[in-house]
Amino acid sequence: MTIFSYQQSVVKQFFQTMTKLALICVLCTTLTGCNYFILIGYLIGGPPSIEPDFDAQTQKSLTGKDVTVAIVCYAPLELQYNFDGIHNDLAKYTTFRLHSHGVKVVNPDRIRAWLDENPDWDKPEEIGEAFDVTYVIHVELHKYSLYEENSSDLYRGRAEGMVTVYEMDEDGEGEKLYSKEITSFYPLRAPRATSEITFSKFKKEYLSRLSDEIGRLFYEYYNGDDFTQAI
Repeated sequence: MTIFSYQQSVVKQFFQTMTKLALICVLCTTLTGCNYFILIGYLIGGPPSIEPDFDAQTQKSLTGKDVTVAIVCYAPLELQYNFDGIHNDLAKYTTFRLHSHGVKVVNPDRIRAWLDENPDWDKPEEIGEAFDVTYVIHVELHKYSLYEENSSDLYRGRAEGMVTVYEMDEDGEGEKLYSKEITSFYPLRAPRATSEITFSKFKKEYLSRLSDEIGRLFYEYYNGDDFTQAI
């Protein structure tokens, strides 16, 4: 490290420390009792992490050694009619989320090609056997919308569904290991006006949000992660 970069680092750390202290002073005027210590611990040590629900419920992890995962999403025809390719889009976004958190995931294009070649498939375990994976994550959408209720000029992403995990054995047989209902709502505080953002951009934003909510079932996240999603 050069002297110049070292000095920059020291200055940066100084301003970060002063910023934290200033924030403590401001917030302490509205806090009492043990809240002081909670706030100080949060600012100094960072936000506490939350264990993935899948890990807590099964005592297993998708990031384990030699663990591989296939993701498949299903949406009823009426949802596909209104949102073309929503099941494929969500599978791709969720795959990216898990991959970015250290999970070995089958390329969604390979799974999509297999589904096209096998239109009569009816069990997620068939996909697990075809790709010789450890787990199959099956995301079934029941409801999906990008608009605020009873409005055509306000965006609000909404989704309901079920996430189910099947564990595969050496014989290509699968057993349901985990299931969780999901209810998604974005933005959290207020809808977005259609005049402020294009449909395609909001769609991408919501797919990113929804895939993260699904992903959090399987990877660690932090209490403060939703702050930027509130608006």
